[in-house]
Amino acid sequence: MTAKARHDIEISFDNNRLLPLLYGEHNANLVRIERQLGVKLATRGNVVSIAGPAHSAETARSVLSALWLRASNDEPIGPAEIDAALRLKTPAEAPQATVAPVIRTRRKTIAARTATQSIYMRAMENSELVLGIGPAGTGKTYLAVTQAVAALQNGQVDRIVISRPAIEAGERLGFLPGDLREKIDPYLRPIYDALNDLLSPEQVEKRIETGEIEIAPLAFMRGRTLAHCFVVLDEAQNTTTVQMKMALTRLGEGSRMVVTGDPGQIDLPGGIRSGLNDAIEILRDVEGVSIVQFNDSDVVRLPLVARIIRAYAKALGACPDSSTQ
Repeated sequence: MTAKARHDIEISFDNNRLLPLLYGEHNANLVRIERQLGVKLATRGNVVSIAGPAHSAETARSVLSALWLRASNDEPIGPAEIDAALRLKTPAEAPQATVAPVIRTRRKTIAARTATQSIYMRAMENSELVLGIGPAGTGKTYLAVTQAVAALQNGQVDRIVISRPAIEAGERLGFLPGDLREKIDPYLRPIYDALNDLLSPEQVEKRIETGEIEIAPLAFMRGRTLAHCFVVLDEAQNTTTVQMKMALTRLGEGSRMVVTGDPGQIDLPGGIRSGLNDAIEILRDVEGVSIVQFNDSDVVRLPLVARIIRAYAKALGACPDSSTQ
Protein backbone atom coordinates (compact mmCIF):
# COMPACT_ATOMS: atom_id res chain seq x y z
CA MET A 1 0.00 0.00 0.00
CA THR A 2 1.43 3.38 -1.01
CA ALA A 3 1.47 6.40 1.32
CA LYS A 4 -1.35 7.95 -0.77
CA ALA A 5 -3.62 4.88 -0.73
CA ARG A 6 -6.91 5.22 1.13
CA HIS A 7 -7.00 3.60 4.51
CA ASP A 8 -9.94 2.83 6.79
CA ILE A 9 -9.51 2.34 10.53
CA GLU A 10 -11.92 1.96 13.43
CA ILE A 11 -10.98 2.80 17.00
CA SER A 12 -13.26 2.24 19.99
CA PHE A 13 -13.26 3.75 23.49
CA ASP A 14 -14.43 2.01 26.63
CA ASN A 15 -15.94 4.84 28.69
CA ASN A 16 -18.91 6.66 27.17
CA ARG A 17 -18.81 9.28 29.94
CA LEU A 18 -15.54 10.61 28.58
CA LEU A 19 -16.58 10.80 24.93
CA PRO A 20 -17.81 14.43 25.10
CA LEU A 21 -14.40 15.45 26.43
CA LEU A 22 -12.63 13.59 23.61
CA TYR A 23 -14.96 14.68 20.80
CA GLY A 24 -15.40 18.28 21.96
CA GLU A 25 -18.50 20.43 21.73
CA HIS A 26 -20.26 19.69 18.43
CA ASN A 27 -17.32 17.35 17.62
CA ALA A 28 -14.99 20.38 17.42
CA ASN A 29 -11.94 18.34 18.43
CA LEU A 30 -12.54 15.78 15.69
CA VAL A 31 -13.07 18.54 13.13
CA ARG A 32 -9.69 20.06 14.05
CA ILE A 33 -7.96 16.70 13.57
CA GLU A 34 -9.71 16.26 10.21
CA ARG A 35 -8.52 19.66 8.97
CA GLN A 36 -4.95 19.18 10.17
CA LEU A 37 -4.50 15.67 8.73
CA GLY A 38 -6.81 15.62 5.72
CA VAL A 39 -8.83 12.65 7.00
CA LYS A 40 -12.52 12.03 7.58
CA LEU A 41 -13.72 11.04 11.07
CA ALA A 42 -17.18 9.59 11.65
CA THR A 43 -18.59 8.66 15.05
CA ARG A 44 -20.97 5.87 15.94
CA GLY A 45 -21.41 5.80 19.69
CA ASN A 46 -18.01 4.95 21.18
CA VAL A 47 -16.48 4.06 17.80
CA VAL A 48 -14.61 6.50 15.56
CA SER A 49 -14.08 5.57 11.91
CA ILE A 50 -11.05 7.11 10.24
CA ALA A 51 -10.75 7.34 6.45
CA GLY A 52 -7.90 8.90 4.52
CA PRO A 53 -4.36 8.36 3.24
CA ALA A 54 -2.68 5.51 5.11
CA HIS A 55 -0.09 7.64 6.91
CA SER A 56 -2.61 10.32 7.89
CA ALA A 57 -5.14 7.76 9.10
CA GLU A 58 -2.54 6.04 11.28
CA THR A 59 -1.47 9.41 12.67
CA ALA A 60 -5.10 10.27 13.46
CA ARG A 61 -5.48 6.99 15.34
CA SER A 62 -2.31 7.74 17.32
CA VAL A 63 -3.49 11.28 18.13
CA LEU A 64 -6.92 10.07 19.25
CA SER A 65 -5.31 7.44 21.46
CA ALA A 66 -3.05 10.05 23.05
CA LEU A 67 -6.00 12.39 23.65
CA TRP A 68 -7.97 9.51 25.15
CA LEU A 69 -5.24 9.07 27.73
CA ARG A 70 -5.71 12.74 28.66
CA ALA A 71 -9.47 12.28 28.90
CA SER A 72 -8.99 9.22 31.10
CA ASN A 73 -6.96 11.39 33.49
CA ASP A 74 -9.68 14.08 33.47
CA GLU A 75 -7.27 16.49 31.80
CA PRO A 76 -8.63 19.18 29.46
CA ILE A 77 -8.64 18.72 25.71
CA GLY A 78 -8.79 21.78 23.50
CA PRO A 79 -7.06 23.23 20.44
CA ALA A 80 -3.69 23.54 22.21
CA GLU A 81 -3.76 19.92 23.38
CA ILE A 82 -4.79 18.67 19.94
CA ASP A 83 -2.02 20.64 18.25
CA ALA A 84 0.44 19.29 20.83
CA ALA A 85 -0.63 15.70 20.13
CA LEU A 86 -0.22 16.32 16.41
CA ARG A 87 3.27 17.76 16.87
CA LEU A 88 4.34 14.84 19.03
CA LYS A 89 3.44 12.31 16.32
CA THR A 90 6.01 11.70 13.60
CA PRO A 91 5.86 9.46 10.48
CA ALA A 92 8.21 6.94 12.06
CA GLU A 93 6.07 6.43 15.13
CA ALA A 94 3.90 3.41 15.61
CA PRO A 95 0.14 4.06 15.88
CA GLN A 96 0.04 3.15 19.55
CA ALA A 97 -0.35 6.08 21.92
CA THR A 98 2.65 7.39 23.76
CA VAL A 99 2.39 9.26 27.03
CA ALA A 100 3.90 12.73 26.90
CA PRO A 101 5.70 13.67 30.11
CA VAL A 102 3.78 15.90 32.48
CA ILE A 103 4.58 18.18 35.42
CA ARG A 104 1.94 18.04 38.13
CA THR A 105 1.37 20.90 40.54
CA ARG A 106 -1.54 21.16 42.93
CA ARG A 107 -3.24 23.67 40.66
CA LYS A 108 -2.36 22.47 37.16
CA THR A 109 -0.97 19.56 35.19
CA ILE A 110 1.25 20.65 32.32
CA ALA A 111 1.96 18.21 29.49
CA ALA A 112 4.67 18.48 26.84
CA ARG A 113 3.43 20.07 23.64
CA THR A 114 6.40 19.32 21.39
CA ALA A 115 9.01 16.60 21.14
CA THR A 116 11.68 19.00 22.39
CA GLN A 117 9.53 19.94 25.37
CA SER A 118 9.37 16.22 26.18
CA ILE A 119 13.17 16.02 26.12
CA TYR A 120 13.41 19.18 28.24
CA MET A 121 10.93 17.96 30.87
CA ARG A 122 12.70 14.60 31.19
CA ALA A 123 16.03 16.38 31.45
CA MET A 124 14.72 18.52 34.32
CA GLU A 125 13.65 15.34 36.11
CA ASN A 126 16.97 13.58 35.67
CA SER A 127 19.77 16.17 35.51
CA GLU A 128 21.16 18.46 38.17
CA LEU A 129 21.78 21.22 35.63
CA VAL A 130 19.74 21.83 32.48
CA LEU A 131 20.36 24.47 29.83
CA GLY A 132 17.23 25.23 27.79
CA ILE A 133 18.20 27.26 24.74
CA GLY A 134 16.07 28.67 21.95
CA PRO A 135 13.64 31.31 20.74
CA ALA A 136 10.80 32.98 22.60
CA GLY A 137 7.49 31.16 22.87
CA THR A 138 8.89 27.65 23.25
CA GLY A 139 7.94 27.30 26.94
CA LYS A 140 11.50 27.23 28.31
CA THR A 141 10.90 29.55 31.27
CA TYR A 142 7.32 28.53 32.02
CA LEU A 143 8.20 24.83 32.17
CA ALA A 144 11.23 25.55 34.35
CA VAL A 145 9.11 27.53 36.82
CA THR A 146 6.47 24.78 36.75
CA GLN A 147 9.08 22.13 37.54
CA ALA A 148 10.36 24.31 40.39
CA VAL A 149 6.86 24.71 41.88
CA ALA A 150 6.23 20.95 41.59
CA ALA A 151 9.54 20.20 43.34
CA LEU A 152 8.67 22.61 46.16
CA GLN A 153 5.18 21.20 46.63
CA ASN A 154 6.47 17.62 46.56
CA GLY A 155 9.07 18.34 49.23
CA GLN A 156 12.00 17.70 46.90
CA VAL A 157 13.42 21.15 47.69
CA ASP A 158 12.92 23.66 50.48
CA ARG A 159 12.70 26.75 48.32
CA ILE A 160 12.78 28.22 44.84
CA VAL A 161 15.26 30.86 43.67
CA ILE A 162 14.52 32.59 40.37
CA SER A 163 16.91 35.13 38.92
CA ARG A 164 17.65 37.21 35.85
CA PRO A 165 20.64 39.37 34.89
CA ALA A 166 19.66 43.03 35.19
CA ILE A 167 20.04 43.89 31.51
CA GLU A 168 17.13 44.12 29.13
CA ALA A 169 17.02 45.80 25.72
CA GLY A 170 19.30 48.64 26.80
CA GLU A 171 17.20 49.67 29.80
CA ARG A 172 18.82 50.32 33.17
CA LEU A 173 17.14 49.64 36.50
CA GLY A 174 18.71 52.72 38.06
CA PHE A 175 16.60 54.98 35.89
CA LEU A 176 13.35 53.44 37.11
CA PRO A 177 11.50 55.20 39.95
CA GLY A 178 10.97 53.74 43.42
CA ASP A 179 12.81 51.47 45.84
CA LEU A 180 14.62 48.26 44.84
CA ARG A 181 11.52 46.07 44.73
CA GLU A 182 9.60 48.67 42.74
CA LYS A 183 12.53 48.83 40.32
CA ILE A 184 12.90 45.09 39.77
CA ASP A 185 9.26 43.94 39.95
CA PRO A 186 8.30 45.15 36.42
CA TYR A 187 11.49 43.61 35.04
CA LEU A 188 10.68 40.27 36.67
CA ARG A 189 6.97 40.41 35.79
CA PRO A 190 7.12 37.35 33.44
CA ILE A 191 8.30 35.26 36.39
CA TYR A 192 5.46 36.52 38.58
CA ASP A 193 2.99 35.79 35.77
CA ALA A 194 4.17 32.17 35.59
CA LEU A 195 4.02 31.75 39.37
CA ASN A 196 0.54 33.30 39.56
CA ASP A 197 -0.63 30.81 36.94
CA LEU A 198 0.58 27.89 39.08
CA LEU A 199 -0.16 29.27 42.57
CA SER A 200 -2.71 31.78 43.77
CA PRO A 201 -1.38 35.35 44.05
CA GLU A 202 -1.88 35.08 47.81
CA GLN A 203 0.25 31.93 47.97
CA VAL A 204 2.96 33.57 45.87
CA GLU A 205 3.14 36.57 48.21
CA LYS A 206 3.07 34.39 51.32
CA ARG A 207 5.85 32.13 50.03
CA ILE A 208 7.93 35.15 49.05
CA GLU A 209 7.48 36.58 52.56
CA THR A 210 8.55 33.30 54.19
CA GLY A 211 11.53 32.92 51.84
CA GLU A 212 10.23 29.76 50.15
CA ILE A 213 10.27 31.69 46.87
CA GLU A 214 12.97 34.24 46.12
CA ILE A 215 12.96 36.35 42.96
CA ALA A 216 15.96 38.60 42.53
CA PRO A 217 18.50 40.02 40.06
CA LEU A 218 21.51 37.84 39.41
CA ALA A 219 23.84 40.14 41.39
CA PHE A 220 22.09 38.98 44.59
CA MET A 221 23.46 35.45 44.07
CA ARG A 222 27.10 36.41 44.58
CA GLY A 223 28.80 34.88 47.63
CA ARG A 224 25.92 32.51 48.43
CA THR A 225 25.57 28.72 48.50
CA LEU A 226 22.10 27.59 47.47
CA ALA A 227 21.36 24.26 49.19
CA HIS A 228 18.11 22.29 48.82
CA CYS A 229 16.89 24.77 46.19
CA PHE A 230 15.43 24.69 42.74
CA VAL A 231 17.18 27.52 40.90
CA VAL A 232 15.95 29.05 37.63
CA LEU A 233 18.28 31.46 35.83
CA ASP A 234 16.24 33.14 33.11
CA GLU A 235 17.37 35.35 30.19
CA ALA A 236 20.83 33.86 30.63
CA GLN A 237 22.00 35.09 27.22
CA ASN A 238 22.53 38.43 29.00
CA THR A 239 25.03 37.07 31.51
CA THR A 240 28.74 37.60 31.09
CA THR A 241 31.06 34.62 31.34
CA VAL A 242 32.04 35.67 34.88
CA GLN A 243 28.40 36.01 35.93
CA MET A 244 27.48 32.64 34.47
CA LYS A 245 30.32 30.87 36.26
CA MET A 246 29.32 32.62 39.49
CA ALA A 247 25.69 31.52 39.11
CA LEU A 248 26.48 27.91 38.24
CA THR A 249 28.85 27.53 41.19
CA ARG A 250 26.15 28.64 43.67
CA LEU A 251 24.62 25.16 43.60
CA GLY A 252 24.78 23.37 46.93
CA GLU A 253 23.63 20.03 48.32
CA GLY A 254 20.23 18.84 47.16
CA SER A 255 19.83 21.61 44.56
CA ARG A 256 19.00 21.68 40.88
CA MET A 257 19.27 24.48 38.34
CA VAL A 258 17.63 25.26 35.02
CA VAL A 259 19.24 27.95 32.86
CA THR A 260 17.13 29.39 30.04
CA GLY A 261 18.03 31.82 27.29
CA ASP A 262 17.90 32.78 23.65
CA PRO A 263 21.31 33.40 22.03
CA GLY A 264 19.46 35.32 19.31
CA GLN A 265 18.38 38.04 21.77
CA ILE A 266 21.60 39.16 23.45
CA ASP A 267 21.39 42.68 24.92
CA LEU A 268 24.94 42.88 26.27
CA PRO A 269 27.06 45.88 25.21
CA GLY A 270 29.08 45.32 22.06
CA GLY A 271 32.18 43.22 22.41
CA ILE A 272 31.04 41.37 25.54
CA ARG A 273 30.60 37.65 24.93
CA SER A 274 27.50 35.97 26.31
CA GLY A 275 28.12 33.67 29.26
CA LEU A 276 25.37 31.41 27.95
CA ASN A 277 27.22 30.80 24.70
CA ASP A 278 30.38 29.99 26.64
CA ALA A 279 28.49 27.64 28.96
CA ILE A 280 27.05 25.71 26.01
CA GLU A 281 30.55 24.99 24.76
CA ILE A 282 32.27 24.47 28.11
CA LEU A 283 29.64 22.21 29.70
CA ARG A 284 28.64 20.13 26.68
CA ASP A 285 30.38 16.95 27.91
CA VAL A 286 30.10 17.48 31.67
CA GLU A 287 28.34 14.69 33.56
CA GLY A 288 25.08 15.79 35.17
CA VAL A 289 24.47 18.56 32.61
CA SER A 290 21.80 18.37 29.90
CA ILE A 291 21.64 20.88 27.06
CA VAL A 292 18.33 21.08 25.18
CA GLN A 293 18.06 23.15 22.01
CA PHE A 294 14.65 24.45 20.94
CA ASN A 295 13.92 25.89 17.49
CA ASP A 296 11.06 27.73 15.79
CA SER A 297 9.10 24.50 15.28
CA ASP A 298 8.78 24.30 19.08
CA VAL A 299 7.02 27.67 19.41
CA VAL A 300 3.71 27.04 21.17
CA ARG A 301 2.34 30.57 21.00
CA LEU A 302 0.38 31.77 17.97
CA PRO A 303 1.63 30.23 14.71
CA LEU A 304 2.40 33.81 13.65
CA VAL A 305 5.15 33.94 16.32
CA ALA A 306 6.96 31.00 14.72
CA ARG A 307 6.70 32.68 11.31
CA ILE A 308 8.10 35.93 12.74
CA ILE A 309 11.05 34.06 14.28
CA ARG A 310 11.79 32.33 10.98
CA ALA A 311 11.57 35.63 9.08
CA TYR A 312 14.03 37.32 11.42
CA ALA A 313 16.38 34.34 11.31
CA LYS A 314 16.36 34.47 7.51
CA ALA A 315 16.85 38.24 7.39
CA LEU A 316 19.71 38.20 9.89
CA GLY A 317 21.42 35.22 8.29
CA ALA A 318 20.85 32.96 11.32
CA CYS A 319 19.80 29.39 10.93
CA PRO A 320 17.92 28.02 14.02
CA ASP A 321 19.64 24.90 15.23
CA SER A 322 17.31 21.92 15.61
CA SER A 323 19.78 19.68 17.42
CA THR A 324 19.21 18.46 20.94
CA GLN A 325 21.44 16.98 23.57
